[in-house]
Amino acid sequence: MVHKRLQLILVMLILTFLLSSLVMALPKMYLPQEEFNFGFAPQNSKVAHVFWIKSVGDDSLIIISVKPG
Repeated sequence: MVHKRLQLILVMLILTFLLSSLVMALPKMYLPQEEFNFGFAPQNSKVAHVFWIKSVGDDSLIIISVKPG
């Protein structure tokens, strides 16, 4: 009984370690400027702004789509 309990605890510790290392290796995006206010823009005018995106995670950051708000 005690042997099985020790086995279960050991398996749980190993799984916890493996899952925590997977979480640490995720891509992470950093935006120094998350929004920009254009102020007054006349109707039908075209405005643009460049946002710099930095990947600070341990894995490759892949941007699939961008949706302006």
